[in-house]
Amino acid sequence: MAKAAVRPPPGQDLHETDLYLWTQAQAALLRAGRWQDADLNHLAEEIESLGGSQKSEIRNRLAILIQHLLKWEFQPQKRKYGWRASIVEQRLQIDGLLDVSPSLKPWPEAVLAKAYRLARVRAAEETGLSERGLPETCPYSLQQIMDDGFYPGPVEPDVL
Repeated sequence: MAKAAVRPPPGQDLHETDLYLWTQAQAALLRAGRWQDADLNHLAEEIESLGGSQKSEIRNRLAILIQHLLKWEFQPQKRKYGWRASIVEQRLQIDGLLDVSPSLKPWPEAVLAKAYRLARVRAAEETGLSERGLPETCPYSLQQIMDDGFYPGPVEPDVL
């Protein structure tokens, strides 16, 4: 379908009605050197938002990673391959995000306490363990959390 066919009626802001189409139109304007026609205010907002979403993604992935490390340590009898797969995936995804945005390398340490609080609540909810039965502060260093060989608790080779 041609882009003109899906444009909003006159007077409507394309940024508000079809974000994808707006991004494509803005990219075309910038490539053509038509800066005066570009929606610079919304472009600036979207660029700032992109950076913020990377920070949020790192924090969320860190929380998921810690959640599975807690489950791994505090419910060793219920360990599953899926927990290990999630631990590996979150580490790789965080590393990938930091490779793309090296200026965010300090971010995981900065949000570790917040990520841990969320991970603790989630781990307690999923395992049925009491939050009080889990450490109040993160028992792992960021270096341990991101270490491919780190799995807390007793070693069970059949799951690793």
